[in-house]
Amino acid sequence: MSESVQVQLRIERLYMKDASFESPGAPSIFTQQFQPEMKVDINTSVNSLGDSRHEVVLSATVNAMRSDEKHAYIVEVQQAGIFVIEGAEGQTLRQVLGIACPNTLFPYLRETLDSLVTKGGFPPLQLAPVNFEMLYAEAMRQAGAQSDVTPGAGETQH
Repeated sequence: MSESVQVQLRIERLYMKDASFESPGAPSIFTQQFQPEMKVDINTSVNSLGDSRHEVVLSATVNAMRSDEKHAYIVEVQQAGIFVIEGAEGQTLRQVLGIACPNTLFPYLRETLDSLVTKGGFPPLQLAPVNFEMLYAEAMRQAGAQSDVTPGAGETQH
C-alpha cells in the first residue's frame, strides 16, 4: 500500500521587488483626449533558495501608447514572494511554481500597477485576470516540456 504525499505550499513573505513609472509626454499628454492602446507583458521567474524555499517573481510591463506612437506612460512592477513548497518535485513542483505562485502574486501586482498609474494622473488600469494554468501549458508545449524550464507567462494584448 503506497501513501500519497500531499503537496504543501506556504507563503513565507510577499514583497514588491521593483517598480517604475514614466510619463514621457507629461504635462502635454494631459491636454489631449486620447484612447491609449495598451500593451501588457507578464513574465514569471523562479529562483531556488534551498530548503524547499523558492523566490517567485511576477513581472509586468504596461505600455500605454497614443495613436501617434508616443508613450502616454510606461509602468513596470516586479511582485515577488518566497514560497515554501514541500512534497512536490519534478513536474508537480514546476506546476506549483508556474501556476499557484503567480496566481497568489497577481492580485498584489495588479493593485500596484493600478496605484502607480492613478498616482501618475491617468485613469485606473483595469488589468484583466490572467489564466496562468493555460499560459503554463502553452509555455511547456513551446519548451518541449524540458525538465529544467519554468516558463514565463508571456505577452498579452489589452
